[in-house]
Amino acid sequence: MTDGGHLFNNITLGGRGGTNPGQIKIFSGGIAWKRQGGGKSIEIDKADIMGVTWMKVPRTNQLGVQIKDGLYYKFTGFRDQDVVSLTSFFQNNFGISVDEKQLSVSGRNWGEVDLNGNMLAFMVGSKQSFEVSLADVSQTTLQGKNDVMLEFHVDDTTGANEKDSLMELSFHIPNSNTQYVGDENHTPAQVFRDKIMSMADVGAGGEDSVVTFDGIAVLTPRGRYSVELHLSFLRLQGQANDFKIQYSSVVRLFLLPKSNQPHTFVIVSLDPPIRKGQTLYPHIVMQFETDVVFQSELAINEDLYNTKYKDKLELSYKGLIHEVFTTILRGLSGAKVTKPGKFRSCLDGYAVKSSLKAEDGILYPLEKSFFFLPKPPTLILHEEVDYVEFERHAAGGSNMHYFDLLIRLKSEQEHLFRNIQRNEYHNLYSFIREKGLKIMNLGGAQPTVGMAQVLENDDDDAVDPHLERIKNEAGGDESDEEDEDFVLDKDDGGSPTDDSGGDDSDGSDSGDEKEKPAKKEPKKDLPSKASTSKKKPRDADEDGKKKKQKKKKDPNAPKRAMSGFMFFSQMERENLKKTNPGISFTDVGRVLGEKWKKMSTEEKEPYEVKARADKKRYMDEISGYKNPQPMNVDSGNESDSP
Repeated sequence: MTDGGHLFNNITLGGRGGTNPGQIKIFSGGIAWKRQGGGKSIEIDKADIMGVTWMKVPRTNQLGVQIKDGLYYKFTGFRDQDVVSLTSFFQNNFGISVDEKQLSVSGRNWGEVDLNGNMLAFMVGSKQSFEVSLADVSQTTLQGKNDVMLEFHVDDTTGANEKDSLMELSFHIPNSNTQYVGDENHTPAQVFRDKIMSMADVGAGGEDSVVTFDGIAVLTPRGRYSVELHLSFLRLQGQANDFKIQYSSVVRLFLLPKSNQPHTFVIVSLDPPIRKGQTLYPHIVMQFETDVVFQSELAINEDLYNTKYKDKLELSYKGLIHEVFTTILRGLSGAKVTKPGKFRSCLDGYAVKSSLKAEDGILYPLEKSFFFLPKPPTLILHEEVDYVEFERHAAGGSNMHYFDLLIRLKSEQEHLFRNIQRNEYHNLYSFIREKGLKIMNLGGAQPTVGMAQVLENDDDDAVDPHLERIKNEAGGDESDEEDEDFVLDKDDGGSPTDDSGGDDSDGSDSGDEKEKPAKKEPKKDLPSKASTSKKKPRDADEDGKKKKQKKKKDPNAPKRAMSGFMFFSQMERENLKKTNPGISFTDVGRVLGEKWKKMSTEEKEPYEVKARADKKRYMDEISGYKNPQPMNVDSGNESDSP
């Protein structure tokens, strides 16, 4: 590593949300930990580190880091040799002497309580039996004269990764205790409780909130809620559901205005997510009325405000409701806020209209990510993107007015954003290219020149290579007339490999689309160009010239990859025809589609293996393809002039 630091993989961060594996970097400027697979990340500046400890735990070592705010992080997964090298590193670069804690395994339940910062450690002799964060304590109660009960925050993110969660802890402090000496009016148990009260955010566990926003529309999880911001957690209180979320689960805030609409999105991204039943909600999507003015005084004790929040918050606020909400939540949680960056749509908005799976929404191209809203809320970080691919919109006569954008992740997951208007292409393409993201289907050619030539071509008779491939693979039975009005048939409940079902190795073509014949749709149902010129008859030839020929597909272009369903269809089509003489082409596609849907994952796996291999073949061939045919997209407005 550079800068004399150390990098370690498979280091877990422990907390009430479970243990999350990740990568930790310990360098001269501090400590940075990032969750494996994306999500939560923690950055600790060198100046904020108050103390570092080592503890030997079963099969490995645990690094404890305490910072100024009172937070305490526990990183587990270090080898014995790592302990030696890092101890020296902390001493030489941070000037911090690393303490070593001993873990008690005796099983005894009598000991002493050590309070350090906001950590409570139960010591048996000189060894630590367990420790808990006082930031997680919601309430303390005195039971009788000698027992003190600690109740812990119940938040809906805790159960996302863990089946069991610590709810309460009881301590018995006899009158003979010498650590917390009482008097005639206060028993040692009362002294201990008062000490806990002064160090924990116990006030946050009560009913009083710092500020409350009533009647806020929440799109996911859907409902109208009163949003309460407490000192250490936020609460969504609705008629049917009540969510309690600790700020330690808040990863980032997004403030995204909606173009040409009187609403603004505020998204709270969580890790771990909210869990209700079997449904996980990694993003809370709120919708505020943009022009509403909100005014409120914060209910924070003056002493607490001066010691902890003076540099983060003000005691009173007046302004647009979404801005006030975001500012207060940022001050309480410490989460960063992301706003729209340089991208502008053709209507000078921050997003483009699109659809994902079966849902219509808007896609925000941000400086470090893409965010599709409102549902399913889908966040895609630029660093997770393998490549993007612009595609012709496979919807018959409307293909000149729309295009699709495929985003493939390094994890091989694909997101296909459909129905993007053609006049959004230039801004979207320029933004993606500026960010340095790989645009797959432009290959090594000069993309701006090639795409500009296509965009200037407003010929509705241009060949759509995607539809041509579907026709050819179906057996070439369709005529030219059918190709002009080709519409994919989706009326049978969806393809067995479409976006709402299984994986499609091609990312844009479903299995049923390969098998189903062309379906003629009335011209009046298709989006068409607005033009004052009359359409010539098919056989009209006023100038004595031959009818303009359709453009042909480049014969050197690599054959597109086949999906698992296509490999399955190749194997089963002839058998189906033999057992059902005279079966129509339509019924062949229908029967094969139904059979594929009923197959188990194990039964599909041999075909999916072939699909993945074919996808790799296509990727290898397309990377060396020197004469790509750019997508035929028109950059004009929705209505063309004559």
